[in-house]
Amino acid sequence: MLSKAERTKQMIVEQSAQVFNRKGYSGTSMSDIMEATGLAKGGIYGNFRDKDELAAAAFDHTYQKVLLAIRARVLAEKTAQCKLLAIFRFYHNYTVNPDFPGGCPVLNTGVETDDQIPFLKEKAAAAMQEMLQSLQRIIQKGIDTGEFNTGLDAKLEAALIYSVIEGGIMMSKLSDQPGILNKLLKHLKKEVEERFVK
Repeated sequence: MLSKAERTKQMIVEQSAQVFNRKGYSGTSMSDIMEATGLAKGGIYGNFRDKDELAAAAFDHTYQKVLLAIRARVLAEKTAQCKLLAIFRFYHNYTVNPDFPGGCPVLNTGVETDDQIPFLKEKAAAAMQEMLQSLQRIIQKGIDTGEFNTGLDAKLEAALIYSVIEGGIMMSKLSDQPGILNKLLKHLKKEVEERFVK
């Protein structure tokens, strides 16, 4: 059971996470956070040292929400192929119907921070590595069990899949054409069905 102070802190993170993920770190003001949480500035700074600490907690919250949603779909499947296809289904129409307001937190944060906001760039980079490693494990398991072709390079294939998905999200958002991402996901599905499987 969370204490009142812990519940308040959690509420601040949950509400501000949506703002940060939509508007970015630089575009989010303290007024935005106050409006989203319904708290005065003192109520926010009574729980977080500064904007940086709150932004870091907000990123962690958003990323974990998306990660848990993907994992739930992956864990529901038995084979490596079905796990990959479940990931592709998760991202279908993602730019118009994301699992969390604002879309992919790793892409959003990575693009905005680059070399300008090192502490957030570090978090986004760690999240990217975690997602890449998860993809690599799925593909490697498929190879090890004989489901996938032994000639596949699991690390390279994971990077290709991740790059196509994230690139597709960016292209669809910038052009306001969700169909771009969906076509790329369809291509990935075909690749897995025709090139990965023995």
